[in-house]
Amino acid sequence: MIKLYDTKLRRKVDFEPIEEGHVRMYVCGPTVYNRIHIGNARTFIAFDTIRRYLEWRGFEVTFVQNVTDVDDKIIKRANEEGRTAAEVAAEYTEAFIADMHAAGVEDPTVRPKATEEIDTMIELVSELVAGGHAYEVEGDVYFAVRSYPGYGALSGRNVDEMEGGHRELRADGQGLEDRKRDPLDFALWKAAKPGEPSWESPWGPGRPGWHIECSAMSHKYLGLPFDIHGGGADLVFPHHENERAQSEAAYGCSFANHWMHSGMLQVANAETGEAEKMSKSLNNFLLLHEALDLVRPEALRMLTLQTHYRSPLVFGDARLAEAEAALTRIENAVRNMDWQLGNAAADAGAGALDVAALEAAETAARAAFTESMDDDFNAPEALGAVFGLVGEANAALGNATVGAADAEIVRRVRDTVVELMGVLGVDVTKAAEADAAAAYPAEVVTLAADLAGFAGDDAAEAVEALLEARAAARKEKNWALADGVRDGLAGLGFVIEDTPQGARVTYAG
Repeated sequence: MIKLYDTKLRRKVDFEPIEEGHVRMYVCGPTVYNRIHIGNARTFIAFDTIRRYLEWRGFEVTFVQNVTDVDDKIIKRANEEGRTAAEVAAEYTEAFIADMHAAGVEDPTVRPKATEEIDTMIELVSELVAGGHAYEVEGDVYFAVRSYPGYGALSGRNVDEMEGGHRELRADGQGLEDRKRDPLDFALWKAAKPGEPSWESPWGPGRPGWHIECSAMSHKYLGLPFDIHGGGADLVFPHHENERAQSEAAYGCSFANHWMHSGMLQVANAETGEAEKMSKSLNNFLLLHEALDLVRPEALRMLTLQTHYRSPLVFGDARLAEAEAALTRIENAVRNMDWQLGNAAADAGAGALDVAALEAAETAARAAFTESMDDDFNAPEALGAVFGLVGEANAALGNATVGAADAEIVRRVRDTVVELMGVLGVDVTKAAEADAAAAYPAEVVTLAADLAGFAGDDAAEAVEALLEARAAARKEKNWALADGVRDGLAGLGFVIEDTPQGARVTYAG
């Protein structure tokens, strides 16, 4: 049974989807006025991992994520750059999708845009007005917070305590507050202003408020109630509190059965190493595409996996180095097993490996991985299960000669490591593919001609000739030639590794 931490209930609960075998999930998407930063990416990677795991566990997942392509920030940027809001939104929507692909985040099942769902939002606002939960003032429409008795249950806030000096829910613009019936009421529809995009509505031309779009689109594409609503912890209040209130007030039923939120991202101070809030004023603000210029996508994802999704994540050079080292350890184990399988000795016979021990380790790793992820998607513990299996494989294969009879268990362990890391969204076979892509430079043919008398033109065959020449030289104690082969390959970026099954060449960079 999968357990998840429900923000509203403030405890872990058993997860049972409304429809057996089918999970309906909504995660708030970006406001497209700029490239997304690494804090945004943390949330999107976290819920991508949760989605992948649910699918691995056999659920069909309908995953909806909106794009806010009309907003004050978009309009402000458009005015500053002399462009239309639509042009700004289109540019950064495309950039967002590209950044998600670069980070290994899968596309949602549906990615609705706010500007394409205006009619849906107008229908919802109309329902709220008709039901007495919203009112119009000179073209603006506000949600009456006190008309919904459950307001504050998600964030744990008391309405009476919020009234004095509360500003988080106030409508955008100056001079509007005194027109609201209650300082807590928030905008559902904003009357048109000169130079802003607008749409016709029963209350005159205008545009939707921020909170209404997610309520309208989740209802349209998932129905109510749906299973999981997710987002960053910064959205609990006021955004998700407002979504829940307006949706349940309009439709008279629960909005989302479960609320899940990822922890905030902090940045390690370059001098002290202490975690601090990411902000432009501290000069530690980093966009996702900038981060991906510094680190492999797999390592960035590894960094997010090493911290539970609900906990604050510290981003910094030391943590990235740890993530890269952890990733490399798993990649090297897969490389090693691939090589062992490709060079299995036909005459080694059975018994070279402790097959029973490896089988037990593989079975235990799968069970521990599943148990960890079933416990509120505990990726750090799930990674620990993978590392445990990698350690068992490395120990078993370290000095063993794998025979054809034992190859099956090696392949099973290898495939399990690849599969479980894939569930977490990390492809640990890319490094081996990069090795193949790096291949051998043309210079290796010249080196083989000089040191091994090679007369062909195939680089891979040239490397084999060099290894044969080195083996013969070592047997004859011709250390100068043996060292020459080693040093020559090292000069081209390759390392010779001696194993019980013979020498192999790997790319060192």
